[in-house]
Amino acid sequence: MARAGRRPGQTETREQIMAAARKLFAERGYEGTTIRAIAAEAGVNPALIHHFFGSKDRVFTESLHLPVNPYAIADVVADGPPEQAGERLLRLFIGVWEGPDSRSPFLALQRSVASSEQAARMMREFLHRVIVDRLGPALGVGELRMTAIGSQLMGVALLRYIVQLEPLASATPEDVIALVAPSIQQHIDAGRQAADT
Repeated sequence: MARAGRRPGQTETREQIMAAARKLFAERGYEGTTIRAIAAEAGVNPALIHHFFGSKDRVFTESLHLPVNPYAIADVVADGPPEQAGERLLRLFIGVWEGPDSRSPFLALQRSVASSEQAARMMREFLHRVIVDRLGPALGVGELRMTAIGSQLMGVALLRYIVQLEPLASATPEDVIALVAPSIQQHIDAGRQAADT
């Protein structure tokens, strides 16, 4: 049973709550995770979660401390030959999903978008900020094509890491990159040509 009241070390306790929240949101999604379940996982009283965060929405929002700097993504992908931008983008994307620690926030968000308008809004805002606002102008590609690229990336994430559809789920990262990068590159090339005309 969780202990009532405050535990020593607010920073440590807050981090334990965040770790528990990230784990449960990644495993169960937004709707399947409760304040009580987070408290039990963290070994604290639910009142302590309300004290630190106020609501489940705030816990969810703060648990999505995403391990990716949106500005760095555009810089990395745009830095190099334009004909290899699709591969650089997919390699960076797969690299984030392959790391167990960096994957958890994205799993939580991806699993929650169908059941939570807040999660869907957070996903839209994140993708728009990264893919459309930053990466599109860096590559010289318009918004519609960039959202199509985003749909391919999220489709790979959904089928490989959440649904775990075989043989995509067990393919090596290099095989996935070789398979999907040309399609992403095609959108980039067509978008750049359209911008040139």
